[in-house]
Amino acid sequence: MVVFGSLISLSGLLILLFRDAPMGGLSPAVAGWVMIPLGLVFAALGLLRNRRKRAQGVPGPVGNPVQRLKALPRLWKTWRGGKYPELPRSQVLMWAVALVYLVSPIDVLPEFLPVIGVTDDAGVLVWLLSSLSVASGSYLRWEKNHGDTGRGIEAP
Repeated sequence: MVVFGSLISLSGLLILLFRDAPMGGLSPAVAGWVMIPLGLVFAALGLLRNRRKRAQGVPGPVGNPVQRLKALPRLWKTWRGGKYPELPRSQVLMWAVALVYLVSPIDVLPEFLPVIGVTDDAGVLVWLLSSLSVASGSYLRWEKNHGDTGRGIEAP
């Protein structure tokens, strides 16, 4: 959420600096000045959520991005086999819905609206990638705690 908010704020700033033609009936100034605070709100909410999770002692995911990417097929196989109960079925369903939404020609905000039309797709993509990253990092922690040292993560 922090990254998504930052991207929205940055997009608003770039619109203010470099865009002079109207965008879907909105002036660039209005679009930019709406996007900057909106992105900052998302980033602040993400920071607060992360701080709350740390304060509650929720263990964070482990592994670097390459290890997390390599863990995704194992995560899927283990989950499908019923050996990884920590991944709720609703989460997998949300991933499927996000993938269908990204490839579907039907959009909440049509693509012909400049900048605003792609933000819904960008938001869904950022959520999907970050959710997959967190889930695979949690899976690596689960693998580590269950003593599976053959996957490149050392056991405790």
